[in-house]
This record gives sequence, C-alpha cells and structure tokens, in this order.
Amino acid sequence: MAEQPYEAIHIDEMPEPEYEKQPGDTDWRPVRIHFGITSFGVNAFTAKKGDTVVVEHRETEESGTRHEELYFVASGEATFTIQGDEVAAPAGTLIYIPDPEALRSAVALADGTTVLCLGGTPGEAFEVSEWERKYDPAAAR
Repeated sequence: MAEQPYEAIHIDEMPEPEYEKQPGDTDWRPVRIHFGITSFGVNAFTAKKGDTVVVEHRETEESGTRHEELYFVASGEATFTIQGDEVAAPAGTLIYIPDPEALRSAVALADGTTVLCLGGTPGEAFEVSEWERKYDPAAAR
C-alpha cells in the first residue's frame, strides 16, 4: 500500500514532550516537531481559564530569534496584550505581530483555550529557536 502524501491529527491527540511542568503552565503541542516541519516555526498552546496561554516575551536577539508571529485562536477565548494594548480574541481570531520588539502575551478567558503560533524571520531560512531545540531530536544533530 502506498504511503499517504499527508498526515492529519487532532490537536488534542498530539503528544506533549516530556518536560518539567510548573503549576499554571500551558499544555504545549509541538506541531513543528510532530510533523517534522523545517520551513517555519509552529506550536500550539492550551490553557485553562485565567492561565497564561502565551508567555510574555519579545522576539528579540535576547530570545534567540527575530520572528514576526501570527497567532490563531483555535478554541476558547483569550485576551492578548501587545505593547500594553489589550486585544479581545475569541475563537477564530488571527493576530499578526510583525515587530519582533513588540512585547506580547495572552491569557485564556475559557478552559481549553488553544492558540496556534506561527513564526519566522523575514527574508531568512528558518532556524529552530534555542528554547525548542532541546525537545527536537532532528535539531539536536
């Protein structure tokens, strides 16, 4: 039988890598690692109501990247804070942050809020972020 030219999986079925979770940590779905994607970064994060679903950060040299990012609220609802501005983001919302220097974060407003995050550096080949490298067997080589 021929191998299928695609793979499909429900986000809730994607295995989470082993790491030491702290109380209030989101559930991390390593989408890029699962599919072996090498051309762009993509991860999903799921949180309970009141928990952080996107940690506060900038995509600066200190973080090891200069990514522009696109967030998609796949389920639930979140409030994003971007450079101090609050943005309501119910399921189906796309938020594009082209400026790597912009401080961003998001808090889940409903249990099971899932946010998909895609990122890359404009004009450059994709490189795995340092924080993610230790979980990716392909990147560790």
